[in-house]
Amino acid sequence: MASLFDPFQLKGVALRNRIAVPPMCQYTAEDGVINDWHQVHLASIARGGAGLVIVEATAVSPEGRITPGCAGLWNDAQTAAFVPVVQAIKAAGAVPGIQIGHAGRKASANRPWEGDDHIAASDPRGWQTIAPSAVAYGGGLSKLPQAMTTQDIARVQADFVAAAGRALEAGFEWLELHFAHGYLGQSFFSAHSNHRDDRYGGNLENRSRFLLETVAAVREVWPDHLPLTARFGVIEYDGRDDETLAESIELTKGFKQRGLDMLSVSVGFSTPSANIPWGPAFLGPVAERVRNETGLPVSSAWGFGTPELAQQAIQAGHLDLVMVGRAHLADPHWPYQAARALGVERPSWTLPPPYAHWLERYAA
Repeated sequence: MASLFDPFQLKGVALRNRIAVPPMCQYTAEDGVINDWHQVHLASIARGGAGLVIVEATAVSPEGRITPGCAGLWNDAQTAAFVPVVQAIKAAGAVPGIQIGHAGRKASANRPWEGDDHIAASDPRGWQTIAPSAVAYGGGLSKLPQAMTTQDIARVQADFVAAAGRALEAGFEWLELHFAHGYLGQSFFSAHSNHRDDRYGGNLENRSRFLLETVAAVREVWPDHLPLTARFGVIEYDGRDDETLAESIELTKGFKQRGLDMLSVSVGFSTPSANIPWGPAFLGPVAERVRNETGLPVSSAWGFGTPELAQQAIQAGHLDLVMVGRAHLADPHWPYQAARALGVERPSWTLPPPYAHWLERYAA
């Protein structure tokens, strides 16, 4: 029976425990270039003892940003800015990961604390969004996207490949493709957003094509000894959950065949009318089914923020890694506090040696 503080090996990468920090957008980059805040934020979390720290959703092109403040990885300046962040994460004993993606029809939005809606058409900060079909998300994200041509599809896939190469150049050792949350990858898979009648729309095979092609293309440039993972919304909570989950499992099997090493199980967020059953560890059984039926290791990031729930998810076999996000913002040393709460012997040794020395040797 695995435990939260057991090491975890995936391909050639070894994590010191089963605790991972998921991508959490900071919306403070300038022209896609991260800054001092990102270094302080990520280094402080990494020193707290997590095994893996994944940098926030990073756009593969300017049009792929969620907001004007999102990180990017399409030029040399952006790549160079990530190097000291990668080095800081490694110095703290964690494995540095990054999530790359394209926001699709949810792009060109205001930052959450500035409205969390689409930038007005008259605002020069905004841009034309693209998607599989000219279907707006709805609600505050009502901007009509431009339907992608096959040339657009090829260009975006090339952007993913280029960004993966830049991530490797910056020193990242774990790559996650963002195919969830109603962004571009999810939009191709979901019938809510994909109304195409060509080889990229219609039946399951066609709706899966963009994602499978992208995984295969990225795998060609991402080294085989380093993990290639994806975050994907396997369920929508829109009344068609059994069908959607079955289709998602078939797609995940295709991911595995094309070289994906792990899936981060999430919700699709393809429609604002979804009735999501928020609650502690609510995706645990869903993730376990994906794991059992595909043979891929899985993680998830929703509702596992207490030590007991995180430990239970690992011990029950629901997850191989537990993504703990907001709890790390409240306490960067969450792994240490979790070890104490779970009665781990010498919990201070979950921290980097300089901290562990002081807490262990001079404990009251």
